[in-house]
Amino acid sequence: MGKFYYEHYRNTSIGMCLADTLDEMISDGRIVPQLAVKIMENFDKAMGDALAERVKSKMSFKGHLDTYRLCDEVWTFIIKQPTFRFENETVSTEKVRIIAQSSKQKVEGQ
Repeated sequence: MGKFYYEHYRNTSIGMCLADTLDEMISDGRIVPQLAVKIMENFDKAMGDALAERVKSKMSFKGHLDTYRLCDEVWTFIIKQPTFRFENETVSTEKVRIIAQSSKQKVEGQ
């Protein structure tokens, strides 16, 4: 049984470019749709693994929690007037959406 990986990295610029490229390749008859699905599944896994293993930076933030929800074990937070403090920089904005998931991968069906 395969592992379950979240698909929200598909909405990043690199994920959308990959999807567009795969759609074009399917339209041109260079690959079959089943291969494109497999490639997107590998992309989901690679993004999750790379971020978990390679990102070592630390950051803290403060703001006003506007909205939060838990759906399919994925938390979504809307923070108004957040201030992010990185190691050498502070950044503020009007509003931010944070999507959080467990760092532990779950096996499908559990």
